[in-house]
This record gives sequence, C-alpha cells and structure tokens, in this order.
Amino acid sequence: MNYWMVAATALLVLTNFVHLFLGGPEIHHVIQQSELAPSVRGVAAVLWHAVTVILAVFAIACAYLATHRNPALAYVMVAVQVGFSALFVYYGLALLGTLWIMPQWTIFLTISVVTAIGARGPSIALVVAR
Repeated sequence: MNYWMVAATALLVLTNFVHLFLGGPEIHHVIQQSELAPSVRGVAAVLWHAVTVILAVFAIACAYLATHRNPALAYVMVAVQVGFSALFVYYGLALLGTLWIMPQWTIFLTISVVTAIGARGPSIALVVAR
C-alpha cells in the first residue's frame, strides 16, 4: 500500500468537497446569478464542473495508484496540478496583487508534492511513512 497516494486521494476528495460546497456558493452561484451574458455564464458553468470532474478523476486515479505502480499516470496528474498552481499564482499576482485572495495554489502544490513522492514507489513511500 502506498500511503502517499492514499494521502493524495484524501486531499483530492477534501479539495473537491471544498470546491463544491464552499466554492460553489462563493463563486459559481454568484457567476450564474449575475447579469453576465448567458454564453459567459455557460462557459463558466462548464469550467466549474470540469474542475469538479478533474478532481474526482484524480482522486480515483490516486486511489488506484495506492495499490498499482504507474509513475506516468502520477506525473501527468502532478503536471496538471502544478499548472493549476501556476495559474493561481500568476493571476493572483497579476490581477489581484496578492496570492492570498486565491490560495488554491497551495493545495494543488501540496497534492502535487504528495503525489510525486508517492510516484517514486511504495518501497520509498513506506520507508518515509513509517
């Protein structure tokens, strides 16, 4: 059992829960109730739910990786989440002047690190986890 991947799974499930139940009312519902053009609201809804799907698929993949070694799958997930982190950092600084209005980069970076450690293999993960 690769406990780093178990931890990554738990972080992804928690992140998706926060995304849906805390971020939804704060961001998604506000956009949907706004006077923005229907096409803009539609794109925003698709992107919002796409993130939900990605987080769910990544959680399932990490659960799989807890018992099956597949570094390529793990590193693709790491790359996507590092990309998410970079986007939050860039737009936080460029548009908001701070990283802390959109701190999501911290969780995506944390999950990336945990997943990358787990991708190194269960033998390393078990030694570090003990």
